[in-house]
Amino acid sequence: MPLVNVKEMMQKAYEGHYAVGHFNINNLEWTKAILQTAEELKSPVILGVSEGANKHMTGFKTVAAMVAAMVEDLNITVPVALHLDHGTYEGAKKALAAGYSSVMFDGSHYDIDENIQKTKEIVELAHSMGCTVEAEVGSIGGEEDGVAGKGEVADPAQCKLISDLGVDILAAGIGNIHGQYPANWQGLDFETLGKIQAACGNMPLVLHGGTGIPTAMIKKAISLGVCKINVNTECQLAFCAATRSYIEANKDKEKKGFDPRKLLAPGCEAIKATVREKMEIFGSIGKAE
Repeated sequence: MPLVNVKEMMQKAYEGHYAVGHFNINNLEWTKAILQTAEELKSPVILGVSEGANKHMTGFKTVAAMVAAMVEDLNITVPVALHLDHGTYEGAKKALAAGYSSVMFDGSHYDIDENIQKTKEIVELAHSMGCTVEAEVGSIGGEEDGVAGKGEVADPAQCKLISDLGVDILAAGIGNIHGQYPANWQGLDFETLGKIQAACGNMPLVLHGGTGIPTAMIKKAISLGVCKINVNTECQLAFCAATRSYIEANKDKEKKGFDPRKLLAPGCEAIKATVREKMEIFGSIGKAE
């Protein structure tokens, strides 16, 4: 099945009151693990790639070609979107040219007027290519590839301005952060989320920083229009812990345990388990059948 944009999967998620998981990929093994889990569970899936991960994997064209080939060779039948995560203005254009089916243009660090102008340009370009656009209003806390925020809460009026530009999905800061949540985290601001949902109508909303948010909060966010939830750190932590256990158990010294295919296998299984758990919480299992 060829790569798809997120428009149809977001519409179905909005109408069905569930969310589609956006899982960041960092190499071939991560991509394979996530795709196989999505196929097993018959869940639509969004493969997110930051600009830093793109650079690590040698570039947009390499990533797009790898994902497209893997979807074909693994006989993946569920909808798969390849999505640029927190893209710059230039990065979004490069990703679209390389074959990405969806991009996030993160203009949250511009003033609202410049954010609007640049978002308009990216929307026009993406839509002309049959691709979709995610925009952001209000910085997401934490730091991701140099894009930092303090967990600001978005202004519903500004969300409406960006929503009206023709974007397909909207990420709005509601106190969520990238990375691990600190002990003194105050939780999601559902009052603001409700106002954003009311202002933007049936616009599918995005929740960044899905790692560590309590299940009850996730489900409540979905009930208020969140259709896409981003997960990255949790997969990284699971992969790291499983790999550490493998090494500490000296399994790398048994027979050919140092073979990368064996060395990385426990981490990949841990990613699969994490993705499976998230898809169950998000309610997307079986939605691609």
